[in-house]
Amino acid sequence: MSDASIPEVIEANGAEFLMEIGRAAGGEVRDDGRVRWAIGNSPIDFFNCVAFADLDAEEADREITASIERMRTQEVPGSWHVGPLMRPRDLGARLLAHGFEYGGDDVGMAVDLQELPKVMAVPSDFAVERIRDEAGLGEWAATFGLGFGIGPAEAGWMEGLFRKLGFEGSWRHYLGRLGGEPVATSALFFAAGVAGVYCVTTVDHARRRGIGAAVTLAALRGARDLGYGLAVLTSSEMGYSVYRKLGFVEYCRIGLYEWRPR
Repeated sequence: MSDASIPEVIEANGAEFLMEIGRAAGGEVRDDGRVRWAIGNSPIDFFNCVAFADLDAEEADREITASIERMRTQEVPGSWHVGPLMRPRDLGARLLAHGFEYGGDDVGMAVDLQELPKVMAVPSDFAVERIRDEAGLGEWAATFGLGFGIGPAEAGWMEGLFRKLGFEGSWRHYLGRLGGEPVATSALFFAAGVAGVYCVTTVDHARRRGIGAAVTLAALRGARDLGYGLAVLTSSEMGYSVYRKLGFVEYCRIGLYEWRPR
């Protein structure tokens, strides 16, 4: 795959991830080639979202207004995820003019799965397992909630969601344990011909010990074993240095624009 096409697959994998979550949540879905959104039934604004738009200038203002109307009707906060291929190019400025707030950029990154580190320094009592049953998913969701800083209601919502999505097919879930205690999570989502890495978290007391990198590396090796050649993710600024150590390279930025009922 050429470097020029990598931003496209980063954006495509991320958009399909958001749409898959929205469908499983029972949100209102629109997917007509011009706009892709899933709005409703999520307590987390990140997942009540417009995941992709390919519009001219006149259409853009109309569709921004339509998305706000859906969020109001559904009584949820929401967001637009503005990637490098979305049009019009001034979409971010238009969202701000309609009352959205800029929530920062996620960094679109990719790694060649044949170039992964062979070893990773971690505590001797740390191990990663792939989740294969309902009990394990409960532990995974609770750990994700603690690491990501969401409340128990939101963590329960995530658990119910991933129970619907299952453990096979497009999804894989990984749980890291330190001395037997669950402390870290990661997940894979396969779409657009690549492996997307999501839900990477480490609980507070286990951070700065290489555990986040290790639970990510376990997922990456799982993707490689399935025959995938490229993995992608969108990183916060906090996680950027961790992913660079694993060989990820920055290719694009995806802006998050958030709307909340007044």
